[in-house]
Amino acid sequence: MNFLLVAINAKYIHSNPAVYSLRAYADRVYPGVTSIYETTINTPIHTILSSICDLKPDAIGISTYIWNIGAVEKLLSDLPKVLPDIDIWLGGPEVSYHYEKFFEEYKNVRGIFIGEGESAFTRVVGQYCRAMEIVQDELDDTKNISKPTLGNPDFSDIPNVALRERPSVIRNDLVSLDSLPFIYEDDMSDFDHRIVYYESSRGCPYRCSYCLSSIDKTVRYRSLPFVFKELQFFFDEDVPLVKFIDRTFNSDKARTKAIWNYILEHDNGTTNFHFEIAAELMDKEEIDILRKMRPGSIQLEIGVQTTNQDTLLAINRPSKIHKIEKVVQDLAETKTIAIHLDLIAGLPYEGYRSFRNSFNDVYALAPTQLALGFLKVLKGTPIEEDCEKFGIVHSDDTPYEVLSTRWLHFDELCHLKNMEEMVDLFYNSHQFDVTMPLLLTAFETPFDMYSALADFFKEKNYFVMTPARSRRYEILLEFAEEKTTLYEEEVREALTLDYYLREVPKSRPDFVKEVPAKGRIDTSVRDPLTGNFRLVE
Repeated sequence: MNFLLVAINAKYIHSNPAVYSLRAYADRVYPGVTSIYETTINTPIHTILSSICDLKPDAIGISTYIWNIGAVEKLLSDLPKVLPDIDIWLGGPEVSYHYEKFFEEYKNVRGIFIGEGESAFTRVVGQYCRAMEIVQDELDDTKNISKPTLGNPDFSDIPNVALRERPSVIRNDLVSLDSLPFIYEDDMSDFDHRIVYYESSRGCPYRCSYCLSSIDKTVRYRSLPFVFKELQFFFDEDVPLVKFIDRTFNSDKARTKAIWNYILEHDNGTTNFHFEIAAELMDKEEIDILRKMRPGSIQLEIGVQTTNQDTLLAINRPSKIHKIEKVVQDLAETKTIAIHLDLIAGLPYEGYRSFRNSFNDVYALAPTQLALGFLKVLKGTPIEEDCEKFGIVHSDDTPYEVLSTRWLHFDELCHLKNMEEMVDLFYNSHQFDVTMPLLLTAFETPFDMYSALADFFKEKNYFVMTPARSRRYEILLEFAEEKTTLYEEEVREALTLDYYLREVPKSRPDFVKEVPAKGRIDTSVRDPLTGNFRLVE
């Protein structure tokens, strides 16, 4: 029996912890029955089909998300043409809601896992194994049968599964996280040069209306002895980056401090960690632990989303913005923590001017990264039901991104999209950490500066041309000359410093008139937060 799990990831560096967890859980009862095939959305469908056929599956399970559902649907159309007798199973957030349509459109889909899948998947695998054993026992040895059929497995009483013949779902209690195997224990070779994801909790204490995590109202934790053992494994294996996928990592203070203290005490000098946290839950003791961390070893992602209180209430996320600001400022003062702050455009009650205020508020906190995102109306989320109420119009195709709202027009969203690219190029890259503060003096607010940059790029057709990294220095000089009253030499000097803080050039670029004086830039080590050399004042 070979139950093949298919994961189609957005990029090669990504992995799919869900399929590895399913396999590890099933292997404890039915060892060697489940296999995994991972690829990316950039792989041609014909190549994916060929690879799946080469693996000779008896049944196929496909993991679905907003980033891969287009490829999955193409695969679902073609798989029955080359493997007509193979059952197909689906799982993941893209099929857990409105799943009836997949039964209607794809006749080879036998069942769909709804929500958490480890226990249900193992029971499905067990039914296939038992059906195959029965058929094998009944085979006439004189017949030349190269491969036994699967018989008639019975899935009717398995919870958390929607079946073609039984679309209604039997709900079951959620499994203890301590019962889940550690998916990396046997072999790390599948994750070389890829992000390693780690799950120490499931569920979220918040009920944000745009987030699927709001549906899982129970927060469950993996016991600390398991977590410590697994963290030590990552240290022993010198894993470069471990990304916790807990929705709100710091929802339990004592647990948070215990894990951060373990990381502090066992740091190997190379393994870094990423956490998604709620800043308003942080206290001084937690910040003091982080203050002692190796610079760059901890990345904190904080979803501010907006500073408009009416918007926060509308999305069921009441937050104390002043508390978030204070915590972020304290974290920034540590000089050790990479801080990622998120904003979402297109939320209820947030118009263009309001978003301008939110952007400026968050920019003033000087995060390491500022992510300017856009509302995605995900299937099954409360905000999907509220679209008419808030006048939210969104694309029918993934990622179901907002097109307009009662407060924000389509052309304004398009402009914010262009601004997003400017923020990524000129702020998040840290290539222009000297120049951007200088340019800001020519504008009323940071939002206005990036808005003007976006207009300039559009005017010059640079969005289409996609300028190379070295060319961006020249473009900023051009922007300063045409759109500000700043002195050219002052801007050129700032750009020169930025260039030599980042690059080790073999020749002097055209915009540089004079190379920085010897000793002005310390090239012996790069800043772990920005990637730049150190400027000697």
